[in-house]
Order: sequence, then structure tokens, then C-alpha cells
Amino acid sequence: MKILNQRLSLSTLAATVALALALSAGSAVAQTKKPTPAPAPAPAPAAAQPAAPAAAPAAIVEVQPEPTQTDWIKICGEDQTSKKKICYTTRDFVSDQNQPVLAVAVYDIQGDPNRVVRFLLPLGFILAPGVRFSVDQGNTQPGKYAVCFPNGCFAEVPVKEDVIAALKKGTAISISVQNQFAREVVFHVPLSTFGKVFDGPAIDPAVLAEQQKKLKEQMQKQADEMRKKMDTQNQGTAPAAPAVPAQ
Repeated sequence: MKILNQRLSLSTLAATVALALALSAGSAVAQTKKPTPAPAPAPAPAAAQPAAPAAAPAAIVEVQPEPTQTDWIKICGEDQTSKKKICYTTRDFVSDQNQPVLAVAVYDIQGDPNRVVRFLLPLGFILAPGVRFSVDQGNTQPGKYAVCFPNGCFAEVPVKEDVIAALKKGTAISISVQNQFAREVVFHVPLSTFGKVFDGPAIDPAVLAEQQKKLKEQMQKQADEMRKKMDTQNQGTAPAAPAVPAQ
């Protein structure tokens, strides 16, 4: 709301003085003309307030799929309490240094129109602001932290079918939290193949365990081969021992 300063304009002041002079000249008894009081000086403009400091830009974290998970996976089971079928489509993500960062799971409960997106996030973030996420440039969905464990904190965001549809067609999720300095941190999570897996059949847990076992063995084999190769290269470049002088 703008505050308007009401000031006496020059034209209004001239008209007031002329009217006062006319009334004075027409009076039966001559009166000594009193000086017209000068208009009150306009108030000095308020001092400009210093501009608020600009907020620090958000820290962007690009994550990569966990190497032992070649794709999103869908797992289904029966809830022992409600006897309803529950499916969730999930995937783990790591940093550029192959360190665990977060996990995403989208839950679909039989007969419930509402869905739940659950995030497992690292420790060290402020819990009160909660978590927000969006798909590509879509609307922001707010959620709250539910519980924390030594390996991270779970946050849950209830969503409806329109958000699920966006996840199926989207390219990435942006997950926003605040660190201990109240600075925004945004994780970018790729959504490639999510829709196909979400709408597809669930995987057998035994088959999943076997697949992950084989992948881990393959990765361990590659790591061992790389270590042997580096050891061989180091031995080939090692400096020769100094010759022993003849006695």
C-alpha cells in the first residue's frame, strides 16, 4: 500500500490568498491585513532502508543410480494388518564418489486413491522445514520428516494420481531440503524407466536377491582386476636398485 503525502499545491495556495484579500477590501471597517501564514514545510523524505541481503543460491546435488541396481524395481507384498496388497517402486542413488546419498520409493496401496512418495535422505538437515519435491517444472509437493535412523531420515509426501502421472512422464525429480545453515539443498534424481517399471509386474524378491548378488560379485571382480593391473604398472615403473660397487 502506498502512503500519499497530502500537500498544499501552488494553485490552491494562490486561490486562498486571493479570497482573503477580497474579503478584506470589502469589509466596512478597515482591518489590518494579517500576514498569510506560510504553508508548513513538506516532511523530509524518509531515509531509504538498506536492502535485505540476497538469499544464497541453492546448492545443487546431481546423483547417480546405485551401481548394483541397473533399473528401478517394483516389489509387492501383503500388509499383515490391513491385508491389502502394497507395491512400491524404488531405487537407490549415490554421489559421484559412489557414496550412498538417498533412496526414493513410490508406494501404491490397493484400494487407496492416495499414494505416498518416500525419501530416505542423509543426516544433517533441518527437520522443521520438511521436504519439498517437484517433477521437472511442475508444482511443488510439500512433505514432512517421519523418523530418523543412524543411516538417514525418512520423509513422506502424500500425492494423488496427477503426481504419479507426472512421475511416469517426467525426466527428473528435484528434492529440496535445508541444511544446518538454513541454506537450500536440491537433489536432482533421474526418472528414466520409472513409468515402465511402475506399470509393469513386480519382481520376485528371490530373483532380486540373486541379481544383486551377481552384480556385486561382478563389481568385486572388476575391482580386483583393476587393483592387480595398477600393482603391475607400479612394479614396472619402480626405480631400479642401485648397483653395488665392486670390492
